[in-house]
Amino acid sequence: MSRLTNLMNDLLKIVLLVFLLGCSLGMAERPPVGQGGKIQVVTSIPDLADFTARIGGDLVSVESLAKGIEDPHGVPIKPSFVPKLNRADILVVLGLDAEHSWLPALVDVARNPTILPGNEGLINCAQNINPKQIPKSLLRREGDVHPLGNPHFNLDPVYAKVIAQTIADGLSRAFPIGKAQFQANVQKFHAHLDKKLTEWKKLAAPLRGIKFVSYHQDTIYFAEQFGLQEVAQIEIKPGIEPTQAHLVWLVERMKEQQVSLILREPHYPERLPNWVAEHTGAKVAKFLIMVGGNPGVDTYEQLIEFNLHSILNALNIP
Repeated sequence: MSRLTNLMNDLLKIVLLVFLLGCSLGMAERPPVGQGGKIQVVTSIPDLADFTARIGGDLVSVESLAKGIEDPHGVPIKPSFVPKLNRADILVVLGLDAEHSWLPALVDVARNPTILPGNEGLINCAQNINPKQIPKSLLRREGDVHPLGNPHFNLDPVYAKVIAQTIADGLSRAFPIGKAQFQANVQKFHAHLDKKLTEWKKLAAPLRGIKFVSYHQDTIYFAEQFGLQEVAQIEIKPGIEPTQAHLVWLVERMKEQQVSLILREPHYPERLPNWVAEHTGAKVAKFLIMVGGNPGVDTYEQLIEFNLHSILNALNIP
């Protein structure tokens, strides 16, 4: 309940800020996209900023609202987000309601019709994705489930190519004069990712069949791409912290299934993964879910490589 209260307080501060800034913030006449300088792009998460900067090149200026160490489903809302969204020519979101708890309210108070749903200024990167883990039930007791499916598809390099193409197509629609550059850049990026995926598959070969648990239900796309087997989560349900009874069940299940690996996302505490590791003999590996989740992880390639090396090192696989 405290998280909801904090969210409401943050939203109230934003509404007051917009009121104090005056009506001119949201009602000023907007110039055509890209006029007088670079296309102003705001993304929800850093991965999308990395992709957009590569595709847009010198035609775009890009900034991510979320930081890589934050929970993408509960990004702390800052008043500075409002003018950034108000001035944006393009808003790029992951989609599948990944940002539902914080971004829609910001877009509402930013009063920028260009980035509203249905307009060319909004690029939803999930529009060409086949989601995994679509819930069968949306009852409250199932936790903070995502009705449209698991939104962490950015962790699959094959879907990274789909995301990049969606961004290139969206930029091309909103700013046709740059279409040739956008499409050329995305083709170069695709070729680069194809080469990297071959390297990553070879690097990840020893991980095929390794069983693991994670803290939250955010690993399925990465796991299936690289051959790991997801067994359970430390959370009881998405967004619901474990009870002692659940932890006892988890330890027993891990022993039965011979689970040797625990993945800990950086925005979750170390205490519980370490406790489970002590009682099962499994190894804990830090697992990043976004670019910027660790110092030096500034690109998508570094994100994937960090995770692969983190798991290999935890399991003492050369």
